[in-house]
Amino acid sequence: MQSDKSQFAPEGTISHTFSKAERLCSKKLISQLFAKGSAFNLYPLRFVSLKAEAPSPDFPQVLISVSKKYFKRAHDRNRIKRQIREAYRLNKHKLLSENGQSYAVVGIIYIGKEKSAYNVIEKKLNSGLERLLKEQG
Repeated sequence: MQSDKSQFAPEGTISHTFSKAERLCSKKLISQLFAKGSAFNLYPLRFVSLKAEAPSPDFPQVLISVSKKYFKRAHDRNRIKRQIREAYRLNKHKLLSENGQSYAVVGIIYIGKEKSAYNVIEKKLNSGLERLLKEQG
């Protein structure tokens, strides 16, 4: 019996994965993001974005960060990062427009001083993605 992925995901459907290629790991790109990128806050999240030179049909690379200053325990930081990743994974398709997307990298930083519920994080992340699209066009 062959395990063919095409039988589970027909063409034209959106992949709801968050692969390694979509994660921002390059120190050079991270420093460019914070040096040249534009930012806005939607409490408890801060969005920093850097536009790409040429539009591409893939999703941008994403950096997700939670401050050690406000959340001393690693399990608290990891939980918040998991919630942000899940909300992004389910709503990243909003970043694709008809003409391709024009962001190379996006940083999502949790700036709140207290833990927020998942639905609050998801709502603010949706608003942030919509604002990124509005600024792009």
